[in-house]
Amino acid sequence: MEVKDRKDIDVKDTWNLESIYANNELWEEDYAALEKDAAEFAKLKGAIEADVSKIPAVLDAYYGLHRRLSKLSVYARMRFDQDTTDSTYQTMSAKIGSLGVKIGAASAFVEPEILSYSKEQLEAAEKERERFAISGLESFADHEVLELILSYARPRIDTNHLAHRLLNTFGSLPAVLHAEKEELLAAAGDMAEAPDDIFSVLMNADMKYPDIVLEDGTHLPLTNSTYISYMESPDRAVREGAFKTLYGQIASLKNTFAAIYRGNLKQAKFYAQSRKYSSARAMYLADSNVPESVYDNLLSAVHEALPMMYRYVAVRKKVLGVDKLHMYDVYTPIVAAQNQTYEFDQAKQMVLEALKPMGEDYLSHAREGLENRWIDIYPNKGKKGGAYSWGCYDSQPFILLNYTKNLDSVFTLIHEMGHSIHSYYSRTAQDYAYSDYKIFVAEVASTCNECLLMHDLLEKTTDKEQRKYLLNHYLDSFKGTLFRQTMFAEFEKNAHEYCAQGKPLTAEALSQMYLELNQKYFGPDMEKDEEIAYEWMRIPHFYTPFYVYQYATGYSAAVALSAKILKEGKPAVDAYMSFLKGGESKDPIDLLKMAGVDMTTEKPVADALALFGELVTELETLV
Repeated sequence: MEVKDRKDIDVKDTWNLESIYANNELWEEDYAALEKDAAEFAKLKGAIEADVSKIPAVLDAYYGLHRRLSKLSVYARMRFDQDTTDSTYQTMSAKIGSLGVKIGAASAFVEPEILSYSKEQLEAAEKERERFAISGLESFADHEVLELILSYARPRIDTNHLAHRLLNTFGSLPAVLHAEKEELLAAAGDMAEAPDDIFSVLMNADMKYPDIVLEDGTHLPLTNSTYISYMESPDRAVREGAFKTLYGQIASLKNTFAAIYRGNLKQAKFYAQSRKYSSARAMYLADSNVPESVYDNLLSAVHEALPMMYRYVAVRKKVLGVDKLHMYDVYTPIVAAQNQTYEFDQAKQMVLEALKPMGEDYLSHAREGLENRWIDIYPNKGKKGGAYSWGCYDSQPFILLNYTKNLDSVFTLIHEMGHSIHSYYSRTAQDYAYSDYKIFVAEVASTCNECLLMHDLLEKTTDKEQRKYLLNHYLDSFKGTLFRQTMFAEFEKNAHEYCAQGKPLTAEALSQMYLELNQKYFGPDMEKDEEIAYEWMRIPHFYTPFYVYQYATGYSAAVALSAKILKEGKPAVDAYMSFLKGGESKDPIDLLKMAGVDMTTEKPVADALALFGELVTELETLV
């Protein structure tokens, strides 16, 4: 597939960032105004500490700063992502990162001042106690301030109530430090972002790969964003060439990648220790009030199910007809005759058909996104790899794709559309303070959409070969999300523990750790390809610590919710829509319970893994 320059991409196939700012000059004006207002906001330091009645006004100003920052960030970062070689947007992206640090430093006083209130100050504000009425704060009841809040009117939740706004903004209340220390930690934010920034530029802009050279002398251009399309090729020589070329180049910079990731591990350790958490994992899970047992239960359940994964690997080896199964054989469809391509217009219709069980309101927003430039569709030179959904409270949702016309691309489209519509509902239904949603539930809506697409395709096919192809794709989805992301989660847990214990974090140590996990998860029928030891070096999500496990938990929840929607119809859809509109009005665990799934139990993960086993059994009978 030809990779074009950005200027050669048809405008209709790009996202409409002009809907945020018509031009860069308007962005610069807003940037300058926000920079000035952030400096003015810093002058409020001490105001709320002296007068409890100032809390609502200061918080309104605080949210105002962050809302404006979000709008500026979305525009600058997405302009950068569409072409990471463009120096204009490199500069704007760097500037917005610096401004974010300035705002963090300017507003660092807010949280500790709020939590410094004495009982007497709060009692003086008792006449306004309705602002503090809230339920769901029991886990923080040991904090003096929140004990008083809890003693006020209860139990209803209202988006205008101050206490919930506080909990929403400052989720880790027991870990709040004195104002001076908070300011210092906020000021260190620029340095803390450095590993992620360096990784992104290295991987997406500076990293150049040699051509893939086949035995007949054919040269194929390789980029980070087209690598997966080569790995899906029915031509094994192409797959092997892409695999060895990409990891050979990455391995040549292994010490650089290890140094970057080591910096990221150490910044997480620094913040966790500064805030007196028991571990970096405890700190990151506390943000969503997710018990660490949820993480451990996931690892345990998947470990028990690994024999089913080994069965699937054996089936793949059998169907491909190879003496030795290599890691470059993992992504290609095992039913070659069904290796179809899908033009984008066809993909849009497949998405709309699959989403019909969600009802007309949901469908109307899907149509809007597909037809009105929510999406940046195709790869171009310098474009950030992968896919995501983003946007802000004051914009439409946006989707970055690198669409390559295969079935995976169709699933990626419906996946990201799930994120975007979730964001649309959350922002429309909630005030700004509640308009986001925690990462723990972020993958549920997207993966539920994928499950609906798979169900629709399986229901409509009458062809045995097509069914085999779809079963393989479904199993690959389980493999890639539930098993692979859990393997990532285990690697991340181990790497952060190494860092906490002061063990060496060399390229060799990290790569050996990853290689052993890869062998554990894929089992005895997979060849021990040494190149895969370097795969961790190209995973961007490791720079958002303890994110990846939520793909696996979210996948499990999505399997359960899609089954309820298909079985129960409107009642299940209505409950699900309440979840989509919930934003951060409740903890993510409680939002999922409201939709009908309890992630504090092992049942959702176990049920998903049981379905995987059933799919493996069916595929075994068909091949």
